[in-house]
Amino acid sequence: MKHSVKRQLRRLATERPYQIVAVSAAALVLATGSGAVLAGTGDAPATAQITTVAELRRDAAASRGEERVAPSPSTAPSGQAEPSAAASPSPKATSAAPDPDVTSKKAAPKPPKKKVLDYAHQAQINGYYCGPAAVRNALSAGGVKRDQDTLAAQLRTTYAGTNSAEDTTRVLNAVAKGDPYQTRWIRGGSATPAQMDQLQADVVAAVADGRGIVVNVAGSATDTNGRWHSFPGGHYVAVVGYEDEGRLVKIADSADASYPSYWMTTIDLANWAATRGYSA
Repeated sequence: MKHSVKRQLRRLATERPYQIVAVSAAALVLATGSGAVLAGTGDAPATAQITTVAELRRDAAASRGEERVAPSPSTAPSGQAEPSAAASPSPKATSAAPDPDVTSKKAAPKPPKKKVLDYAHQAQINGYYCGPAAVRNALSAGGVKRDQDTLAAQLRTTYAGTNSAEDTTRVLNAVAKGDPYQTRWIRGGSATPAQMDQLQADVVAAVADGRGIVVNVAGSATDTNGRWHSFPGGHYVAVVGYEDEGRLVKIADSADASYPSYWMTTIDLANWAATRGYSA
């Protein structure tokens, strides 16, 4: 039997090499039945041939597996095939949408319905210092102390008075931090509704911020107590407070030490400032 198997192997290796795998398998079956005989022969070539066939079978199986499943650099979980690149989910975007709770600007707090600043009133020291006195009273509402002579020099005040609201704006910004003041003009003989609304908004914004404003007026106006105030040649007053969301304003007036302040409607003050302007 041993010689018969060896002859068949030699014949197949010579005549039909492609059948070596099948015959070798058959040889293994036969050898299993006669294990004691093959183990005792010491025939190394036969044993080597069988081992090589087994290795070839393992290699062939691996090659077929590689054709079915593409190799992947990473190891798939047990029992699962590694997904192909085409089936892989697209990468997540690196930049996420901003959180509206973080990026949205907080709304500015609503100003109070009324507010009056704590100011130190001072009457003008001469007949043409209404400009320096009004600026001084407005600055005192913000805690700034200046004397009228110093401010008169900065305002370029003369015996004819202080030129315009442009000067009061310039000096107020020279003292206040951040240049918060700007000049508003009311060019016509009377204020328009839009100009009245603008004055109301400016008074509320400034006073809520702790700043008094300065208004250049001309002509006559009546306060809420019915008192008449007349300055045909022009005058400067400070506004240091408001009520009713700015519909009423508190005026610090330097013209009369016995009547230092009074209330007036914003509409009346806007018309009083017609042909002039204000610093707010």
